Amino acid sequence: MALNFNQFAAEANAFMKEYSKQLNLSTDKDKAGRVLSSILHGLREIISIEESLQLMAQFPMFLKAVYVNGWSSHKKYRVKNMEEFIDLIREFNGVTSLHDFENDEIAENYINTTFIVLRKYVSLGELEDIRTELPKDLKSMVYHNMMF
Repeated sequence: MALNFNQFAAEANAFMKEYSKQLNLSTDKDKAGRVLSSILHGLREIISIEESLQLMAQFPMFLKAVYVNGWSSHKKYRVKNMEEFIDLIREFNGVTSLHDFENDEIAENYINTTFIVLRKYVSLGELEDIRTELPKDLKSMVYHNMMF
């Protein structure tokens, strides 16, 4: 099987264009990329390795690359609510977190939008499996505005 890296790049660029638009960041694709990466890295740290692997199996190659980038171990974080999840994704975002996630309302909107956009690739069954692993106060982020 030959790998077509040009196809992966084209798919990634199309995704980032749409994702940036959905985040209302169409002029700042770098910020959109940091937001996506931080949210996916936060998610992978609060779900099991098994669920991470099942989630990644449904991703196209470019999202798999984002998801696993920098993943050296799986230390499951104890996150009880949205505020703690936002703190975790800010930690993954690093020095740009004050700019990228200006306040909790914007951060929560980015999280919800990310799950809406990922719905294109992830089955409802897998989203339900992820939702089952999340603490009660985070379960809504998986289905927010997504069922129909």
